[in-house]
Amino acid sequence: MRYGDTGWRVRVLQSRLHQLGLHSEVITSRFDAATRAGVRTFQARRAWEVTGRVDKRTWRKLVAVTEKPTTEALHNVYTPGPAILKPGDSGWKVRQLQARLKQVRWYDGKVTGDYGDSTVAAVKGFQKKRRIPVTGEVDRRTLDRLHAMTREPTKAELFNIVPSGPRLDPRCTTGRVLCIDKTSRSLRWVVDGKVLEGFDVRFGSDELPTREGSFAVYRKSRDHVSSLYDTPMPYAMFFSGGQAVHYSPDFAATGYNGASHGCVNVRDYAGIRWLFDRVRIGDRVIIYWS
Repeated sequence: MRYGDTGWRVRVLQSRLHQLGLHSEVITSRFDAATRAGVRTFQARRAWEVTGRVDKRTWRKLVAVTEKPTTEALHNVYTPGPAILKPGDSGWKVRQLQARLKQVRWYDGKVTGDYGDSTVAAVKGFQKKRRIPVTGEVDRRTLDRLHAMTREPTKAELFNIVPSGPRLDPRCTTGRVLCIDKTSRSLRWVVDGKVLEGFDVRFGSDELPTREGSFAVYRKSRDHVSSLYDTPMPYAMFFSGGQAVHYSPDFAATGYNGASHGCVNVRDYAGIRWLFDRVRIGDRVIIYWS
Protein backbone atom coordinates (compact mmCIF):
# COMPACT_ATOMS: atom_id res chain seq x y z
CA MET A 1 0.00 0.00 0.00
CA ARG A 2 1.11 3.54 -0.65
CA TYR A 3 -0.03 7.16 -0.64
CA GLY A 4 -3.22 7.58 -2.67
CA ASP A 5 -4.51 4.02 -2.27
CA THR A 6 -8.07 3.47 -1.03
CA GLY A 7 -10.11 0.53 0.15
CA TRP A 8 -10.62 -1.98 2.90
CA ARG A 9 -6.94 -2.85 3.36
CA VAL A 10 -6.23 0.80 4.13
CA ARG A 11 -8.93 0.76 6.82
CA VAL A 12 -7.22 -2.22 8.46
CA LEU A 13 -3.84 -0.48 8.19
CA GLN A 14 -5.16 2.69 9.81
CA SER A 15 -6.80 0.75 12.64
CA ARG A 16 -3.60 -1.14 13.40
CA LEU A 17 -1.57 2.08 13.29
CA HIS A 18 -4.07 3.60 15.73
CA GLN A 19 -3.35 0.82 18.21
CA LEU A 20 0.24 2.08 18.28
CA GLY A 21 -0.74 5.73 18.59
CA LEU A 22 0.27 6.44 14.99
CA HIS A 23 -3.16 7.26 13.55
CA SER A 24 -6.42 8.80 14.64
CA GLU A 25 -9.12 6.45 15.93
CA VAL A 26 -11.24 7.69 13.02
CA ILE A 27 -10.80 5.36 10.02
CA THR A 28 -11.17 6.84 6.52
CA SER A 29 -9.97 4.10 4.10
CA ARG A 30 -7.85 6.71 2.26
CA PHE A 31 -4.07 6.38 2.40
CA ASP A 32 -3.55 10.07 3.07
CA ALA A 33 -0.70 12.16 4.46
CA ALA A 34 -1.55 11.25 8.06
CA THR A 35 -1.46 7.54 7.21
CA ARG A 36 1.86 7.95 5.41
CA ALA A 37 3.28 9.82 8.42
CA GLY A 38 2.22 6.96 10.69
CA VAL A 39 3.89 4.38 8.46
CA ARG A 40 7.06 6.48 8.29
CA THR A 41 7.21 6.77 12.05
CA PHE A 42 6.67 3.02 12.41
CA GLN A 43 9.59 2.39 10.04
CA ALA A 44 11.84 5.03 11.61
CA ARG A 45 11.40 3.57 15.09
CA ARG A 46 12.87 0.33 13.77
CA ALA A 47 15.74 2.02 11.92
CA TRP A 48 14.40 0.75 8.61
CA GLU A 49 14.40 2.66 5.34
CA VAL A 50 11.72 5.34 5.78
CA THR A 51 9.57 5.15 2.65
CA GLY A 52 6.03 5.71 3.91
CA ARG A 53 4.99 2.72 1.79
CA VAL A 54 3.76 -0.56 3.26
CA ASP A 55 5.94 -3.38 1.94
CA LYS A 56 5.81 -7.01 3.13
CA ARG A 57 8.26 -6.50 6.00
CA THR A 58 6.41 -3.43 7.29
CA TRP A 59 3.05 -5.19 7.08
CA ARG A 60 4.24 -8.39 8.77
CA LYS A 61 5.80 -6.49 11.64
CA LEU A 62 2.71 -4.29 12.05
CA VAL A 63 0.46 -7.35 12.21
CA ALA A 64 2.80 -8.99 14.72
CA VAL A 65 2.71 -6.09 17.19
CA THR A 66 -1.02 -5.29 16.96
CA GLU A 67 -4.33 -7.07 17.39
CA LYS A 68 -6.93 -7.84 14.74
CA PRO A 69 -9.17 -4.75 14.52
CA THR A 70 -12.73 -5.16 15.71
CA THR A 71 -15.70 -4.62 13.42
CA GLU A 72 -16.63 -1.55 15.49
CA ALA A 73 -13.15 -0.06 15.10
CA LEU A 74 -13.14 -0.61 11.34
CA HIS A 75 -16.53 1.07 10.92
CA ASN A 76 -16.04 3.96 13.37
CA VAL A 77 -18.81 2.64 15.62
CA TYR A 78 -18.31 3.95 19.13
CA THR A 79 -20.85 3.10 21.79
CA PRO A 80 -20.63 4.40 25.36
CA GLY A 81 -19.32 1.90 27.85
CA PRO A 82 -20.48 1.53 31.46
CA ALA A 83 -19.88 4.67 33.49
CA ILE A 84 -16.78 4.52 35.69
CA LEU A 85 -17.38 8.05 37.00
CA LYS A 86 -20.58 10.07 36.65
CA PRO A 87 -22.35 13.22 37.88
CA GLY A 88 -22.97 13.12 41.61
CA ASP A 89 -19.85 11.07 42.36
CA SER A 90 -17.22 12.40 44.73
CA GLY A 91 -13.90 11.38 46.11
CA TRP A 92 -10.29 10.76 45.18
CA LYS A 93 -10.94 9.41 41.66
CA VAL A 94 -12.96 12.49 40.76
CA ARG A 95 -10.18 14.68 42.09
CA GLN A 96 -7.70 12.86 39.83
CA LEU A 97 -10.09 13.21 36.88
CA GLN A 98 -10.37 16.96 37.38
CA ALA A 99 -6.60 17.35 37.71
CA ARG A 100 -6.00 15.46 34.47
CA LEU A 101 -8.69 17.44 32.64
CA LYS A 102 -6.97 20.57 33.89
CA GLN A 103 -3.66 19.40 32.41
CA VAL A 104 -5.23 19.34 28.93
CA ARG A 105 -7.09 22.61 29.62
CA TRP A 106 -10.64 21.32 29.53
CA TYR A 107 -11.30 22.03 33.20
CA ASP A 108 -10.42 25.41 34.66
CA GLY A 109 -12.11 25.32 38.05
CA LYS A 110 -10.82 24.26 41.45
CA VAL A 111 -10.01 20.59 41.91
CA THR A 112 -12.67 19.63 44.45
CA GLY A 113 -13.39 15.92 44.07
CA ASP A 114 -17.08 16.65 43.38
CA TYR A 115 -18.48 15.63 39.98
CA GLY A 116 -20.67 18.67 39.30
CA ASP A 117 -21.80 20.69 36.29
CA SER A 118 -18.36 22.09 35.48
CA THR A 119 -16.85 18.60 35.44
CA VAL A 120 -19.67 17.34 33.22
CA ALA A 121 -19.04 20.20 30.78
CA ALA A 122 -15.30 19.46 30.75
CA VAL A 123 -15.84 15.75 30.10
CA LYS A 124 -18.32 16.49 27.30
CA GLY A 125 -15.88 18.88 25.65
CA PHE A 126 -13.07 16.34 25.90
CA GLN A 127 -15.28 13.61 24.41
CA LYS A 128 -16.59 15.76 21.56
CA LYS A 129 -13.08 16.82 20.53
CA ARG A 130 -12.04 13.17 20.23
CA ARG A 131 -15.28 11.84 18.68
CA ILE A 132 -16.06 9.75 21.75
CA PRO A 133 -19.82 9.43 22.45
CA VAL A 134 -20.68 12.64 24.31
CA THR A 135 -22.33 11.62 27.57
CA GLY A 136 -20.60 13.68 30.26
CA GLU A 137 -19.90 10.38 32.01
CA VAL A 138 -16.46 8.77 32.08
CA ASP A 139 -16.37 5.33 30.46
CA ARG A 140 -13.29 3.21 29.80
CA ARG A 141 -12.58 4.77 26.37
CA THR A 142 -12.75 8.30 27.82
CA LEU A 143 -10.55 7.43 30.78
CA ASP A 144 -7.97 5.58 28.69
CA ARG A 145 -7.74 8.47 26.23
CA LEU A 146 -7.37 10.99 29.06
CA HIS A 147 -4.68 8.90 30.77
CA ALA A 148 -2.77 8.54 27.49
CA MET A 149 -2.72 12.32 27.07
CA THR A 150 -1.75 13.21 30.63
CA ARG A 151 0.62 12.27 33.44
CA GLU A 152 0.02 11.32 37.05
CA PRO A 153 -1.23 14.48 38.81
CA THR A 154 1.08 16.03 41.35
CA LYS A 155 0.09 16.86 44.91
CA ALA A 156 0.06 20.52 43.90
CA GLU A 157 -2.40 19.81 41.07
CA LEU A 158 -4.65 17.66 43.24
CA PHE A 159 -4.89 20.21 46.05
CA ASN A 160 -4.74 23.50 44.11
CA ILE A 161 -1.28 24.42 45.36
CA VAL A 162 0.51 26.88 43.10
CA PRO A 163 3.90 25.21 42.51
CA SER A 164 7.16 27.10 42.07
CA GLY A 165 8.44 24.36 39.76
CA PRO A 166 11.65 22.33 39.99
CA ARG A 167 14.89 24.18 40.57
CA LEU A 168 16.39 25.68 37.46
CA ASP A 169 19.61 24.22 36.14
CA PRO A 170 22.41 26.71 37.02
CA ARG A 171 23.04 27.18 33.30
CA CYS A 172 19.51 28.64 32.97
CA THR A 173 19.97 31.44 35.48
CA THR A 174 21.69 33.99 33.25
CA GLY A 175 20.77 35.42 29.87
CA ARG A 176 17.96 34.26 27.58
CA VAL A 177 17.35 30.52 27.86
CA LEU A 178 14.94 27.81 26.78
CA CYS A 179 15.34 25.73 29.94
CA ILE A 180 14.08 22.20 29.22
CA ASP A 181 13.79 19.68 32.05
CA LYS A 182 13.31 16.05 31.03
CA THR A 183 12.38 14.99 34.56
CA SER A 184 9.40 17.33 34.90
CA ARG A 185 8.73 17.29 31.13
CA SER A 186 8.69 21.06 31.13
CA LEU A 187 10.04 23.94 29.09
CA ARG A 188 10.55 27.26 30.85
CA TRP A 189 11.36 30.51 29.08
CA VAL A 190 13.85 32.21 31.37
CA VAL A 191 15.30 35.70 31.00
CA ASP A 192 18.01 36.79 33.46
CA GLY A 193 16.97 34.11 35.93
CA LYS A 194 13.25 34.97 35.87
CA VAL A 195 10.77 32.38 34.56
CA LEU A 196 8.42 34.23 32.20
CA GLU A 197 6.40 31.28 30.89
CA GLY A 198 6.23 27.48 31.12
CA PHE A 199 4.98 24.68 28.88
CA ASP A 200 4.40 20.93 28.98
CA VAL A 201 6.70 19.12 26.55
CA ARG A 202 7.49 15.61 25.36
CA PHE A 203 10.66 14.17 23.89
CA GLY A 204 12.01 11.54 21.53
CA SER A 205 11.75 7.79 22.06
CA ASP A 206 14.55 5.53 23.29
CA GLU A 207 15.33 4.83 19.63
CA LEU A 208 15.33 8.51 18.64
CA PRO A 209 16.21 10.38 21.86
CA THR A 210 16.29 14.12 22.36
CA ARG A 211 19.88 15.21 22.91
CA GLU A 212 20.90 16.63 26.28
CA GLY A 213 23.33 19.45 26.87
CA SER A 214 23.86 23.10 26.07
CA PHE A 215 22.86 24.37 22.62
CA ALA A 216 21.78 27.57 20.88
CA VAL A 217 18.91 28.37 18.54
CA TYR A 218 20.50 28.56 15.10
CA ARG A 219 17.41 28.63 12.88
CA LYS A 220 13.72 29.52 13.13
CA SER A 221 10.99 28.39 10.71
CA ARG A 222 7.42 29.51 11.33
CA ASP A 223 5.68 27.08 8.93
CA HIS A 224 8.25 24.31 8.79
CA VAL A 225 7.49 20.87 7.32
CA SER A 226 9.87 17.96 8.02
CA SER A 227 11.70 16.89 4.86
CA LEU A 228 12.32 13.45 6.39
CA TYR A 229 8.85 12.64 7.73
CA ASP A 230 6.71 15.06 5.67
CA THR A 231 4.94 16.20 8.83
CA PRO A 232 4.22 19.77 9.96
CA MET A 233 6.51 21.36 12.56
CA PRO A 234 4.97 24.82 13.13
CA TYR A 235 7.03 27.43 14.99
CA ALA A 236 10.19 25.34 14.81
CA MET A 237 13.26 26.59 16.66
CA PHE A 238 16.24 24.40 15.71
CA PHE A 239 19.00 23.87 18.26
CA SER A 240 20.90 20.68 17.26
CA GLY A 241 20.93 19.28 13.73
CA GLY A 242 17.35 18.44 12.83
CA GLN A 243 16.13 18.64 16.44
CA ALA A 244 13.92 21.60 17.26
CA VAL A 245 11.41 22.94 19.74
CA HIS A 246 8.09 23.11 17.88
CA TYR A 247 4.32 22.75 18.13
CA SER A 248 3.07 19.18 17.73
CA PRO A 249 -0.55 18.53 16.73
CA ASP A 250 0.00 14.88 17.65
CA PHE A 251 1.08 15.83 21.19
CA ALA A 252 -1.97 18.10 21.44
CA ALA A 253 -4.22 15.23 20.31
CA THR A 254 -2.68 12.19 22.02
CA GLY A 255 -0.51 13.60 24.79
CA TYR A 256 2.21 11.38 26.21
CA ASN A 257 0.88 8.32 24.37
CA GLY A 258 3.62 8.76 21.78
CA ALA A 259 6.96 10.44 21.22
CA SER A 260 8.74 12.78 18.87
CA HIS A 261 11.53 11.91 16.44
CA GLY A 262 13.96 13.64 18.79
CA CYS A 263 12.43 17.10 18.85
CA VAL A 264 10.97 18.88 21.86
CA ASN A 265 7.19 18.87 21.27
CA VAL A 266 4.94 21.60 22.69
CA ARG A 267 1.15 21.13 22.68
CA ASP A 268 0.10 24.69 23.53
CA TYR A 269 -0.40 26.29 20.10
CA ALA A 270 -1.01 29.83 21.34
CA GLY A 271 1.87 29.50 23.77
CA ILE A 272 4.46 28.29 21.25
CA ARG A 273 3.41 31.04 18.85
CA TRP A 274 3.98 33.57 21.64
CA LEU A 275 7.35 32.02 22.45
CA PHE A 276 8.48 31.84 18.81
CA ASP A 277 8.02 35.59 18.44
CA ARG A 278 10.28 36.25 21.45
CA VAL A 279 13.10 33.78 20.97
CA ARG A 280 16.08 35.10 19.00
CA ILE A 281 18.77 33.34 17.01
CA GLY A 282 21.57 32.62 19.45
CA ASP A 283 19.38 32.21 22.53
CA ARG A 284 20.57 29.26 24.57
CA VAL A 285 18.80 25.91 24.89
CA ILE A 286 19.61 23.82 27.99
CA ILE A 287 18.24 20.24 28.11
CA TYR A 288 18.85 18.26 31.29
CA TRP A 289 17.50 15.88 33.94
CA SER A 290 16.73 17.63 37.23
